Amino acid sequence: MTDAARPAIAATDFLDFESLLTDAERAKLASTREFLAAEVTPICVDYWNRAEFPHQLISKLAEQDVISLVKNHGYSHLFAGLMHAEFTRADTSVGTFLGVHDALFTGTIETLASPEQQQRWLPEIYSLEKVGAFGLTEPEAGSDIAGGARTTARKVGDKWVLNGRKRWIGNATFSDWVVIFAKDEADGQLKAFMVDTSTLGYTATKIENKMSLRIVQNADIVLEDVEVPEENRLANANSFKDTNKVLKDTRLGVAWQAVGQQMAAFDVARDYALERKQFGKPLGSFQMIQDQLVQIMGNLSASTAMLTQLAGVQARGELTDAQSALAKQHTSAKMRESVALARSILGGNGIVTDYHAAKIFADAEAIYTYEGSNEVNTLIVGRALTGIGAIV
Repeated sequence: MTDAARPAIAATDFLDFESLLTDAERAKLASTREFLAAEVTPICVDYWNRAEFPHQLISKLAEQDVISLVKNHGYSHLFAGLMHAEFTRADTSVGTFLGVHDALFTGTIETLASPEQQQRWLPEIYSLEKVGAFGLTEPEAGSDIAGGARTTARKVGDKWVLNGRKRWIGNATFSDWVVIFAKDEADGQLKAFMVDTSTLGYTATKIENKMSLRIVQNADIVLEDVEVPEENRLANANSFKDTNKVLKDTRLGVAWQAVGQQMAAFDVARDYALERKQFGKPLGSFQMIQDQLVQIMGNLSASTAMLTQLAGVQARGELTDAQSALAKQHTSAKMRESVALARSILGGNGIVTDYHAAKIFADAEAIYTYEGSNEVNTLIVGRALTGIGAIV
């Protein structure tokens, strides 16, 4: 089905989770859904095919005022999660762009910067006047970044000198700022630095030939004697334990992306099943097709139920690393099942991006992998259940 022929978004809230929101939150969710259906979904396949980012969306997203829904706007964690799912439902890459700027970058400033630093940086971050990136992962350090970081920071007078490389850094080809995590040569601890991307010695090169999240501009970053003033060292980032305060919440955000992926998969599969005819009947009239649609809805509803419960735990400030890891591990596994079922329902048309299912299917692989691989998140939960750490 072409973008122009796509019908209105089918209802995916089968268990009525939105009834838990306030009237104002439901109204905001509805208006955002309309915005995304009008401005994002119709253009996303074209930009995905070209592996380009629709920069004109940034000003439109700024007008929607959706950065830091909880801390800046006072909305509930459940509402913030459902909003993240809706952005991913419209397009996973656009949802990831927002997740990088909002959850990772903005969340780092809100969590680890001093009050004075927050006052200096957050207004332009909230308004999207300045776009940010999050530089943690390295070419040879991903899951083991806590002890395996090779990027270094050396204090020289009232400045820090950064050297090293980062990889898979979303938004970094066009961001104004990037938070760089580097190992302090003096004490071996991971520190964080707000780096202006125009600084001498900083380069970011787009990673080509991706089969997933092609709209997201992931970059390889090289830092060669990049000088950062002391005032741009995040005051409350003094070890990986501090960094993990951010990752605990962002991992839950990626679990909400897995929900959004399943929403998108159901939308496309249901629409196709109702419109496509075989043997003189709509596909949706066949028992095996209905069974697959029900499986997708079951996975989606169970994933949303898990995250709805954890949104309450998060609101109380009681979310644990293991709970966040279980949510990411379980919902992304169910997502993988759901997008495969949706692609199958479309048959041969499911392998071309014109019908959206192929793009959704491919993008799911990135969600399954980042913010902790399935295996690493499994072992985090296993450690919590047994008291035995299986990660060397």
